[in-house]
Amino acid sequence: MTRGARYGRQRFQGDLGMSDAAEAEGPDRPDGVKQLEKPKLLQILGPGLITGASDDDPSGIATYSQAGAQFGYDLAWTLLFAWPLMCAIQEISARIGRVTGRGIAGNLKRHYPVAVVAVLVSLLVVANTINLGADMGAMGAALHLVIGGPTLVWVAMFGIVSVLLEVFVRYARYVRVLKWLTLSLFAYVGVAFVVHMPWAEVARNTVIPHISLKAGYLTVVVAILGTTISPYLFFWQAEEEVEEVKERDDAKPLERAPEQATPEFGRIRIDTYLGMAFSEIVALFILITTAATLHAHGVTNIQTSSQAALALKPIAGQFVFLIFALGIIGTGLLALPVLAGSAAYALGEAFGWHVGLARKLGRARAFYGAILAAFLIGGALNFVHIDPIKALFWSAVINGVAAVPIMAMMMHLSSHRAAMGEFKLHVGLKAVGWLATLVMAVAAFGMFATMGSGS
Repeated sequence: MTRGARYGRQRFQGDLGMSDAAEAEGPDRPDGVKQLEKPKLLQILGPGLITGASDDDPSGIATYSQAGAQFGYDLAWTLLFAWPLMCAIQEISARIGRVTGRGIAGNLKRHYPVAVVAVLVSLLVVANTINLGADMGAMGAALHLVIGGPTLVWVAMFGIVSVLLEVFVRYARYVRVLKWLTLSLFAYVGVAFVVHMPWAEVARNTVIPHISLKAGYLTVVVAILGTTISPYLFFWQAEEEVEEVKERDDAKPLERAPEQATPEFGRIRIDTYLGMAFSEIVALFILITTAATLHAHGVTNIQTSSQAALALKPIAGQFVFLIFALGIIGTGLLALPVLAGSAAYALGEAFGWHVGLARKLGRARAFYGAILAAFLIGGALNFVHIDPIKALFWSAVINGVAAVPIMAMMMHLSSHRAAMGEFKLHVGLKAVGWLATLVMAVAAFGMFATMGSGS
């Protein structure tokens, strides 16, 4: 066995949580060679799981609740349709980070005009900050519904707690906190089994698309796609792969350690596909829960996640209302650091700062300052009484403008040897990645066409 192959095999065992002793204790094969124990899934799940779970933030909950309340089960198919597209673009993001040891912004800066990168990063930062503020407002409103008290105080509290955790807790420990927060999403799975659910109808609408060309229907389809495939997710997952390299003494960017590629790509694929599946399953359960309750009782106009929770109370009861509201808080605590962190990563790489949650405060002051600024500005939006619906609308517009060129440039650079060396994309992943880019281009066009129609 060559040194490279032996090292790759050892790295794969290490990534899956296996020790040499565990391997030695595994069952024997007939040829006398010890078999490896089954991989520990929790050792594999990381950046992909956290990225996927953060996609179901309070703003996303509002989108899925609106879809279920307004159209019942008719839009369930969009989540199954979006899953492979989401998997492809997130795997590509992770590969870029793991191969090059740089995030999306860092790679774009190396291969594209600085002015173009500056515009796209600026759009990302603005959209993330607006989304951050909307999520903080939704969390404050949800806690107000549960225990009362001043909503703005809760908004400030959530912002302070998130900043302190993101800035002062060591990266490895903070990642474990984020992993545990993903459990809050199971609240929405549980709620669906409490209410009466026509599972046969749900299955039919999930597998068989129900297509309508009405403006309202198309608008919600575009909103779901824009919520599911969003630029901040690309930047975050790529950067978390970079962080993983920095945290592990034996890990290097694959362009410098190609012998690590096979186990690392395997880990990324499992982590990403399961993380995105988790995200889409939770989104589906939110949609069908609101369809089975709100839509079934004629409640079709839901604009925010807290409105959805409040509307559930007289229809589905106190328990469902409580679980739904607490889920908003849990998912928000997961999403806030991702939104602020991805903006800071993009800004930092664009300006050449030291970036990384694994760095101490003194070594990355500008990076952590950007995180703090995002929370301060986002939180302030709630104190100046900006309409959260309009804020999210403009966030969606900005994301729609930025997503397509960012995805196109990601696809271009990840398909060429100049950026990825011998690890440029294979044909299958490239095809699905470009399909995702095309779908998002059509969605962006549909968004602006709908705006122009005044519907």
